[in-house]
Amino acid sequence: MTNSDDSLQTLAEIRDMMARSSKFISLSGLSGISAGVAALVGALVAYMRFNTDAFNYATGNIVPFNTRREMLEFILLDGACVLAVAIAFGVFFTMRKARRSGHAVWNTISKRLLISLFIPLVAGGLFCIALFYRDLLWVCFPATLVFYGLALINASKYTLRDVEYLGMFEIALGLISLFVVGYNLLFWAIGFGLLHIIYGASMYFKYDIKR
Repeated sequence: MTNSDDSLQTLAEIRDMMARSSKFISLSGLSGISAGVAALVGALVAYMRFNTDAFNYATGNIVPFNTRREMLEFILLDGACVLAVAIAFGVFFTMRKARRSGHAVWNTISKRLLISLFIPLVAGGLFCIALFYRDLLWVCFPATLVFYGLALINASKYTLRDVEYLGMFEIALGLISLFVVGYNLLFWAIGFGLLHIIYGASMYFKYDIKR
């Protein structure tokens, strides 16, 4: 029995080592939580900016968009700020987890992960720019959810399976929002905000807290 138990333990250790060598497992749940919070703040700012009544109630000023260019600049600035904050906290928490676990952050697997992630994201970004150019702004919000979900699913083969599930939810939410006109910003906030927080908390208690 002892030899059998030792063999099973050895096989388990080998499988764990193979999984670690083929998967990027240093993603931190706190990265997801921080990205979700940043997205919710960005969505709130966008809501107050687009909804002049709410903005007026909160600040005492009505600042409508005077031109289409002004609206585009605001959307790009708001989105860039959310993305920058999410990336900054994501890199920080991922590097911290990697150091604590003794894993390398930049290796062949992480490179493949980023390539798999960014190909759909770049394509989606260009697609959304074309939509805006064609005065289809309301489609941009669902499109970002769908392309982001595709990017997560595409990159999930190089990291934890939980990322794939998140991607599926993002795609489903984006497709649903295509048929619920008028609530695109709300669906965007749920997808990038609430789902990220739920995903991040799940990842934290499932993987991070054990370390």
